[in-house]
Amino acid sequence: MDDQRDTTDRFLPRFDAAGLVTAIVTDADSHVLLMVAHMNEEAIAITRETGQAHFWSRSRGSLWRKGETSGNGLTMVEMRVDCDQDALLLRVRPAGPACHTGRRSCFYRRVEADGRLTFLADDAQG
Repeated sequence: MDDQRDTTDRFLPRFDAAGLVTAIVTDADSHVLLMVAHMNEEAIAITRETGQAHFWSRSRGSLWRKGETSGNGLTMVEMRVDCDQDALLLRVRPAGPACHTGRRSCFYRRVEADGRLTFLADDAQG
């Protein structure tokens, strides 16, 4: 095994060809999955420096701080990295809904066996 990322005590994120890693975001208190986004090296550095979650927007091609327009920021409690360092887990305290739709989580619909989507009542819009 040439790559020791799974045994080292050093943070060495494995970025994809676009320079990104997947970031899974959960509520630090309730453990609810809030969102999935992407981070580049700059987003990781700024998040670690400020304690406020920053991400890379693939659609806009720019860095953004969650909540910069809505006020619904995410204060980082802890950042974890998976075994081969190609995905991050951010445990956060949200200052409001995490989804741009106004819902607590971006995962507010269940895919049914017939392909329909069922809106989940426990994550109704704010």
